[in-house]
Amino acid sequence: MGIILWIIFGGLVGWVASMVMKANGEQGVFLNVVVGIVGAVLGGWIMSLLGQGGVEGFNLYSFLVALLGAIVLIWLVKMLRGNR
Repeated sequence: MGIILWIIFGGLVGWVASMVMKANGEQGVFLNVVVGIVGAVLGGWIMSLLGQGGVEGFNLYSFLVALLGAIVLIWLVKMLRGNR
């Protein structure tokens, strides 16, 4: 994907993940993009451990993989901060 699509994809994934994890009030647009992009990498890594493919484009499967990674990332940050 091009850099613009990564930013859009990351922002969308980060926003949905922050809403699922009830962290939307703590994150701005920039942090949503970062969480989404890092979540896509983390989700791809998790799926590779399970023998599946990672993020491979702008499609529903990639969105779900990135969302999984972003949710795990937000959960880990919340656990490290001490707020559950």
